[in-house]
Amino acid sequence: MRRLAARGAAGDAGEVAAPAADSSDSAQGRSPSSWRLIDLCAIWDAGVYLPSAAWNGASSGVARRRLNEAERLSSVREAQLKQLEVTRPRVLGSRERGRVPRMARQPPPPWVHAAFLLCLLSLGGAIEIPMDLTQPPTITKQSVKDHIVDPRDNILIECEAKGNPAPSFHWTRNSRFFNIAKDPRVSMRRRSGTLVIDFRSGGRPEEYEGEYQCFARNKFGTALSNRIRLQVSKSPLWPKENLDPVVVQEGAPLTLQCNPPPGLPSPVIFWMSSSMEPITQDKRVSQGHNGDLYFSNVMLQDMQTDYSCNARFHFTHTIQQKNPFTLKVLTNHPYNDSSLRNHPDMYSARGVAERTPSFMYPQGTASSQMVLRGMDLLLECIASGVPTPDIAWYKKGGDLPSDKAKFENFNKALRITNVSEEDSGEYFCLASNKMGSIRHTISVRVKAAPYWLDEPKNLILAPGEDGRLVCRANGNPKPTVQWMVNGEPLQSAPPNPNREVAGDTIIFRDTQISSRAVYQCNTSNEHGYLLANAFVSVLDVPPRMLSPRNQLIRVILYNRTRLDCPFFGSPIPTLRWFKNGQGSNLDGGNYHVYENGSLEIKMIRKEDQGIYTCVATNILGKAENQVRLEVKDPTRIYRMPEDQVAKRGTTVQLECRVKHDPSLKLTVSWLKDDEPLYIGNRMKKEDDSLTIFGVAERDQGSYTCVASTELDQDLAKAYLTVLGRPDRPRDLELTDLAERSVRLTWIPGDDNNSPITDYVVQFEEDQFQPGVWHDHSKYPGSVNSAVLRLSPYVNYQFRVIAINEVGSSHPSLPSERYRTSGAPPESNPGDVKGEGTRKNNMEITWTPMNATSAFGPNLRYIVKWRRRETREAWNNVTVWGSRYVVGQTPVYVPYEIRVQAENDFGKGPEPESVIGYSGEDYPRAAPTEVKVRVMNSTAISLQWNRVYSDTVQGQLREYRAYYWRESSLLKNLWVSQKRQQASFPGDRLRGVVSRLFPYSNYKLEMVVVNGRGDGPRSETKEFTTPEGVPSAPRRFRVRQPNLETINLEWDHPEHPNGIMIGYTLKYVAFNGTKVGKQIVENFSPNQTKFTVQRTDPVSRYRFTLSARTQVGSGEAVTEESPAPPNEAYTNNQADIATQGWFIGLMCAIALLVLILLIVCFIKRSRGGKYPVREKKDVPLGPEDPKEEDGSFDYSDEDNKPLQGSQTSLDGTIKQQESDDSLVDYGEGGEGQFNEDGSFIGQYTVKKDKEETEGNESSEATSPVNAIYSLA
Repeated sequence: MRRLAARGAAGDAGEVAAPAADSSDSAQGRSPSSWRLIDLCAIWDAGVYLPSAAWNGASSGVARRRLNEAERLSSVREAQLKQLEVTRPRVLGSRERGRVPRMARQPPPPWVHAAFLLCLLSLGGAIEIPMDLTQPPTITKQSVKDHIVDPRDNILIECEAKGNPAPSFHWTRNSRFFNIAKDPRVSMRRRSGTLVIDFRSGGRPEEYEGEYQCFARNKFGTALSNRIRLQVSKSPLWPKENLDPVVVQEGAPLTLQCNPPPGLPSPVIFWMSSSMEPITQDKRVSQGHNGDLYFSNVMLQDMQTDYSCNARFHFTHTIQQKNPFTLKVLTNHPYNDSSLRNHPDMYSARGVAERTPSFMYPQGTASSQMVLRGMDLLLECIASGVPTPDIAWYKKGGDLPSDKAKFENFNKALRITNVSEEDSGEYFCLASNKMGSIRHTISVRVKAAPYWLDEPKNLILAPGEDGRLVCRANGNPKPTVQWMVNGEPLQSAPPNPNREVAGDTIIFRDTQISSRAVYQCNTSNEHGYLLANAFVSVLDVPPRMLSPRNQLIRVILYNRTRLDCPFFGSPIPTLRWFKNGQGSNLDGGNYHVYENGSLEIKMIRKEDQGIYTCVATNILGKAENQVRLEVKDPTRIYRMPEDQVAKRGTTVQLECRVKHDPSLKLTVSWLKDDEPLYIGNRMKKEDDSLTIFGVAERDQGSYTCVASTELDQDLAKAYLTVLGRPDRPRDLELTDLAERSVRLTWIPGDDNNSPITDYVVQFEEDQFQPGVWHDHSKYPGSVNSAVLRLSPYVNYQFRVIAINEVGSSHPSLPSERYRTSGAPPESNPGDVKGEGTRKNNMEITWTPMNATSAFGPNLRYIVKWRRRETREAWNNVTVWGSRYVVGQTPVYVPYEIRVQAENDFGKGPEPESVIGYSGEDYPRAAPTEVKVRVMNSTAISLQWNRVYSDTVQGQLREYRAYYWRESSLLKNLWVSQKRQQASFPGDRLRGVVSRLFPYSNYKLEMVVVNGRGDGPRSETKEFTTPEGVPSAPRRFRVRQPNLETINLEWDHPEHPNGIMIGYTLKYVAFNGTKVGKQIVENFSPNQTKFTVQRTDPVSRYRFTLSARTQVGSGEAVTEESPAPPNEAYTNNQADIATQGWFIGLMCAIALLVLILLIVCFIKRSRGGKYPVREKKDVPLGPEDPKEEDGSFDYSDEDNKPLQGSQTSLDGTIKQQESDDSLVDYGEGGEGQFNEDGSFIGQYTVKKDKEETEGNESSEATSPVNAIYSLA
């Protein structure tokens, strides 16, 4: 049922629970059109427009038809209807009061307002007759008055009607009977009057053009459709023509006429070039309403394209193109310099004479225009002049209607929508530039086709009642009214003494059954007509309810709602409402009862919940129905999403926390830019938030949280701004070209919400490093033009990179290339060095000059050298690379070196000298008088005499000591004799060698080191380090086999560093923050175990162990004993064990186990076989203690090994080995339990290969033994 669906979606109007639509509509006989009308009312009941409800609950076709009717309501009627509108109050929390704009509801489209007006009309209108009662015909659907059809499709002229009995149909064409049976192409749909004209077998649609009218007839009367004018769409071809080039002087006005072929409907006109590029329009060049293209003044750049008029035809969806115009512009300035386009005085710069404005359309100083009421008024003024004139609009004697007026086509057109009589008058447009102004006056007359003031309504009367039909319309000129009955003029109808015609009103007195008929009112003037059908039905019917009984309606607190009680009866019954069976009628105050029986509650409160009863009464009886009303809390977003600004790649979370009625199902969805949001991989939607990971530029936009139930919804919107890297600059241009500079100009790209802070200009040259870009200069983000300093003889190409806080843009496209002229170098290469690679050479190196330093072709280097302080002549050579090797040099001799740049334009400046050295040789002497002094057990000090400088044969880098550990003073202790070294950089005479091993014999040698390597070694020195303290004992282990003892074990230190004299153990008991007295134990050097007897089973112990030599105690190692059983856990176990539910559960488990064992015992007694282990054939030995008491073990059929064992390659079962096996904690293999139940031993099971093979046993067993075996 559409009405129920609409209410469920609209929510604020209430949700109805009722039987299925087909049963209620057919059984109760309600008209489908009345259901649809109530749908539209339900959509707007709460003053909140819900798009889903509108489209789901209402027929769009009905809405469009009724929109046209609503727009024709008189201003008086609309004012009365607006008084009935009630909007829902909005209760705001403290967080919401300041933020209402972000909670604004989605505004409804105009047709919803019109539908709401019709809804209010229906509440006070007449009641329709149920379809199971006899009634005259009523037209329910028809084609529009001006019906234009596509010639490629079959023609369809709609006409549908209802009535009881079902009406029959016939048509007239051009006011003559249209015999459908004689034309094989024409047919009428079954149970309908709709005409179908089929052209699949041929025929011309134009032959069927004309004026059609449909007649629907049954025995109670005849209803008429509008006169439908059928026209076939036409899209004629453009006439072929050859267009000569249009020659025009620069600055003159120009009109390019389109003159499209006449089409039906008129085509849409637009201008393009012959290459289908749209013509750019602006204040100077624009298209008029008639389709012509107007140039206020022609410029030279207008020759760069041609101009073609295009016409797009609606029905055929085809575009026809006129042959293009080409322009030839005569000018005094033949160069189209693009820099002049933005010149402040462009016209004078191009030599174009300035002139005052003049009108191109309309011509003259005055014109007139007529427009029909309700249509759009379009006024247009296009002017020429140099500079291009500005257009302004005014109305004589008043202001422009701001709510209906808008400017189009760069202010050249004024559009006033939905024109009314007060829009008539004089309008004028003012065209002005700096040379003067001119104006044109347009006199506007508003006429009107007929429109309804009081449309006739169906009249339902009981026998003997009086009534009237009223047909009032207005128009300009005043329309005439003509009455008809059953399609015939009233004057030619049989006389009826009970009927009286008084102009626009027909009065009925003492009506009888014979008075039933359909009356037509036709009102017309020169601009159109209106035709309305209204029947008179005489019935004698007791009251009846038309809606399902005992409906449930759920509504939202504080909303307005309406309880419907559709009824029928003749005479028309009176209706009263009661609540919860109370005797007082509900009307007035918070309640209002409409004529059709609907009860409106203006503001729902909690106390309005209850059962409402409607009672319809007339002289023939009464009928009643009940509606149960439930009031629900509104859905509200109390924590709304906030506007956020985020950098690209970050994570954003939008909150949306909702409070709603718990009895309603809540659905939270999200919209992006008012469209449903697709939740992809980067998004996560939760009940109260939306998270976006890795935000990208496409995520920017508005996000709307929609919290909805089946009754209502709430919206909250936030805007996410994404800060992205800027777009690349574009349109690079080089100007002001000079020998050593150029101006680079660019157009900035979009900053993507983060201001551009810097521009980096880069260059590339194609000679030294083609394709490699280098930074040239950097400029602030506020500039887009810079003068660049250039070097000689470089073929430059530039690009620009924009930078903001987020990052850098992609580089712009490269500019055009620009080559500078050559010159001698202005600098020389840097980082000049002279170093020997061998003892008899010197390699001279330098950093080569780049492209911007070369200044000319064939860059080369003049290398000069000579021995320092010898005043000998310079040696020189020209080199093209970046190195040169001088050979046959003495060992480590200083040289003066110079490197000068040279190109084809000349030499660079005279370079400065750099000191270099020839190659080094190994040192010839070793340090002498080496003395060793032992400082402590791990360090010694050295002292030596320096060598003579001439024996170094190079640069002295360091003195170096080589030493190694010869042996330890402890017997049978292996030591590593790996050589180690200690360096003493520079020219030093002493040093310290550390990190030696104590109690050891060492040897040491000294050498001199230069850049070539080590010199000869000195005399070997021997020394012995004294005894030191030992390292920490290794693998210190603390184990607790039971609560009475703690076992300690350790290994000897890795480095005794002397003669061990024993170990020192310190331990202390602690419990939380409480610490006991420390106990010290000393052991012999050979002892590595110790057992501590615990005095407190609850406390833990901390042990510190160190080894000792004669020097003292060495590094200590600390361990703690394991933690005792958790007392809290034990208490919890005790608490659980005393709970009743736990005791019951254990008893139930024990009972089930007992039953299972009894069943097993019975089955075995009957011969059942179980896969148990047979007794061994050999006598029982001590290895099988469980066999002695008759117990046996169950094993599965697959002979799986025991848990904790593994199968070896030969198939035997082996117990898994572990370093921390529980055997290490106990004193034997038997399992032991302490008094408190804690496990302190190890339970071992021994099985051989034969025991795991699962042989069957025929021995009877007891349940007790079975329990042992299961365990």
